Amino acid sequence: MTTMDFGALPDLAGRALGGAVVAASDEFFAEKENLLTPQAPEFRPHTFGHKGQVYDGWETRRRRDAGHDWAVIRLGAPGVIHGITVDTAFFTGNYPEHCSVEATSVSGYPSPEELGDDSVEWVEIVPKEALKGDSNNLFAVPCDQRFTHVRLNIFPDGGVARLRVHGEVLADPRSFAGMPLDLAAQENGGVVTGCSNRFFSSPNNLLMPGYARVMGEGWETARRRDDGNDWVEVRLAAEGTVHQVEIDTTHFKGNAPGWFRLTGTVRTDTQPREVELLGRTRLQPDTRHRFPVTADEPVDHVRVDVYPDGGFARLRVYGDLTPAGRARIGLAWFNSLQHDRGYALLSEEGGLPAPATRAILADRPYSDVEALRTAAHRADTDPSPVERLVLGT
Repeated sequence: MTTMDFGALPDLAGRALGGAVVAASDEFFAEKENLLTPQAPEFRPHTFGHKGQVYDGWETRRRRDAGHDWAVIRLGAPGVIHGITVDTAFFTGNYPEHCSVEATSVSGYPSPEELGDDSVEWVEIVPKEALKGDSNNLFAVPCDQRFTHVRLNIFPDGGVARLRVHGEVLADPRSFAGMPLDLAAQENGGVVTGCSNRFFSSPNNLLMPGYARVMGEGWETARRRDDGNDWVEVRLAAEGTVHQVEIDTTHFKGNAPGWFRLTGTVRTDTQPREVELLGRTRLQPDTRHRFPVTADEPVDHVRVDVYPDGGFARLRVYGDLTPAGRARIGLAWFNSLQHDRGYALLSEEGGLPAPATRAILADRPYSDVEALRTAAHRADTDPSPVERLVLGT
């Protein structure tokens, strides 16, 4: 994936998804938390605090030894990383000469001390590269593993304004058990695949967690001067049956759409087929609307048409995964696990003997559930517990 491609992907470390800087080697001049600030960096000349010029970023003191500085970031949404942005905006005489990025996958909620343990396997996803000051430094990541944390290393010291970790969300299917599922949520793997217009704000905002605090945290189009209408298309986390949709126009008072229509895409053996989930329905400004959906055909994409234009804050598409949808998520998750995490899943959580665990892991990636069952049989193991572990059922 090129740098032009990955910039449009979700920021897995974004604060809106729950990302956090959990540890840093030093933050003498400027706090580590600034790395994930959603807004673009700012600079006010001749603004001095007790430790010098105030910078909008993370800045360490000058090193007098042979080491280097680092910061550990917990991804708000674990997934496959396709690109890293290291933004050194306004750092000119004090930016690091080089950087590298490592990543790991750790289950549960590890402390900073646990992440620093020698047993944690860190994988280098961006080798040591030169940085430019006051610049967006972009690095493509050719890796298909799923990660939960990244570590930004800077050499030897200095300041970085922002860090963005672009990728595809890959949720643990076990987290879906026993709770309502928003098939469109970015944190579950939903992604915007197209829209008619994004003049005022990005359609990606529609899929973010929580409520919009202001109108700018939703999606808004330019005013239409023709007979058409605006629309946004979303690829769901996986194929599912939709039971309810929420269209939230909160904060959109003089610019909410008058109506909307919801359609889905049904995958067939030949061509995709459109199915209407909700016909043209009236909307009110500054209102959270919830509508039941009675169509029972499973879909893997939805499209919201708004009439004629305008904006809204959030889109929620509540439903259940189909067996095919759950298999797609589960297999993608299992195929992307680091070897030690896969080994722990099968042997420690599943109780599989070591030879069977090694054999099943060695046969990855799996394209379908039948291939997983075949591998389990070949390893002289009952496939049922393996299937439950991988699919989260």
